[in-house]
Amino acid sequence: MTAAAIIALVVLLLGGGWLYTPDKPRAELEAQYARPADFQPVAGLRLHVRDTGPRTAPPVIFLHGFASSLHTWEDWAKALEGEFRVIRFDLPGFGLTGPDPTGDYTDARSMTVILSLMDRLALPRASLVGSSMGGRIAWTFAATHPARVDRLVLMAPDGFASPGRGYGTTPSVPLLARVLPYTLPDSLLRSSLAPAYGNPAVLADATLARYRDMLLVPGVRQAILDRMAQGALVDPVPLLRRIEAPTLLLWGQADAMVPVANAADYTAALRDSRVVTFPGIGHVPMEEAPAETVIPLRDFLRR
Repeated sequence: MTAAAIIALVVLLLGGGWLYTPDKPRAELEAQYARPADFQPVAGLRLHVRDTGPRTAPPVIFLHGFASSLHTWEDWAKALEGEFRVIRFDLPGFGLTGPDPTGDYTDARSMTVILSLMDRLALPRASLVGSSMGGRIAWTFAATHPARVDRLVLMAPDGFASPGRGYGTTPSVPLLARVLPYTLPDSLLRSSLAPAYGNPAVLADATLARYRDMLLVPGVRQAILDRMAQGALVDPVPLLRRIEAPTLLLWGQADAMVPVANAADYTAALRDSRVVTFPGIGHVPMEEAPAETVIPLRDFLRR
C-alpha cells in the first residue's frame, strides 16, 4: 500500500465515521505469522527475517513496499527456493519488525540495516529485489554499495518526483492522516488496497486479514506516519547512473500506483537494464499472478 493509499484510507474513515481499533498483542501475531527462529538481532533491531533455500545457493534479498511485510513474497519464495537462497524481512517500522527504536526511517537507515543483515548472514554479495518503496531502497543500496550487489530487480520502484512530491523537501503529514493509529475498519482497508491489483477480485479475505494484522502490530501505525514525515526524495538520476549491477525492471501494465510509463525514466538513467511488463496486472505482481510473473525474475537471476 502506498503513502497516498494510506492518506486516502484516512479520508474515507473520517468521511464515514470511525471506530477505535487498538493494536493486537504482539505475542498473538508472532504465534500466527512467525517462528522464534525468524527473528535476528540486526542494527539494534529485532528484525523479522525469513531465510529459506540452500545456504550455498546464490542469495537474493527481497524488499517489500510501503505498509507491506515479508509475507508479500511467499509465493515467489516457494518458486525460487529450490535453487536460490531467498531472504526477505520486514523493513523497520513495518510488520513484525515493528518500530525502529532509533525513530529513524530514512533511506540511510535502511542502508545500515541491509548491510548489517548481510554481514550477520556472512553474505559478501547478493542480488536485490525491491517493490515500490522497497525498489527505491534497493536501487539506492546498489548505487551506494555496488560491490555488494550481483543483480538488481526493481518492481514499479519509487523515487522520481511526482505532482505534489518534489526533491529535497520533507513532506508534512496531513492532519487527517494522524488518526491512522486509532482506527482501521476492514471495509475501508479493502477499498484502499484494491487499487493495487489489476483485478481487485484477486484480493482474498486471507490477504486482507494479513495486511490488517501487520498494521495492528504495536507501534506500526505510528511508525508509518513517522516514515511519511521523513520521506524526502533526492534526484535519483545521479545515483542510478552509478549502478553497476545488471537491472531488470518488472511492471504491471495496469499499475495504478506507479504507472508503467515511469519505466522510461529508469531505462534512461541505468547503464544495463531491461523491462518486462505484465498485461492486466497491477502494483503487486507477486501477489496477483505469482506463477506467471516469477518466470522472468527466475530467468534473470539464472543468467
